[in-house]
Amino acid sequence: MADTTSKKIYIEWGEVHELVNILCERIPIDAPLADSIHGLSRGGLIPAVIISHQLDMPYIDTINKNTLVIDDICDTGKTLNESPGWMHAVLHYKPTANFTPLCWSKEIGEEWIVYPWEREDSEPIQDYLK
Repeated sequence: MADTTSKKIYIEWGEVHELVNILCERIPIDAPLADSIHGLSRGGLIPAVIISHQLDMPYIDTINKNTLVIDDICDTGKTLNESPGWMHAVLHYKPTANFTPLCWSKEIGEEWIVYPWEREDSEPIQDYLK
């Protein structure tokens, strides 16, 4: 459901699972060396756990050489650019970001994505930009 006044798009659980399925098809091709999964805190935790189960890879807290780091979105690229590891995957990718993950499910424009694990009244601005 799009909110045209603030360009917010509210994602429901069914779409999250579709995006995870797409990512799980791409990971073996785009990140064949991945042997474990890690989710960046807050946005990446939930998709990482789902991906970990679906691909039967261990979820780990300490990132090693072949850990695939998961986040929900690559918006500006700041979070992923500063995150550990060299393999990154996201549900949504904005091509305007200053970082390109190894794989993603869907490219988007300037919309603000609100995931089901977030507050519906979330502000359309990254925490670090406030």
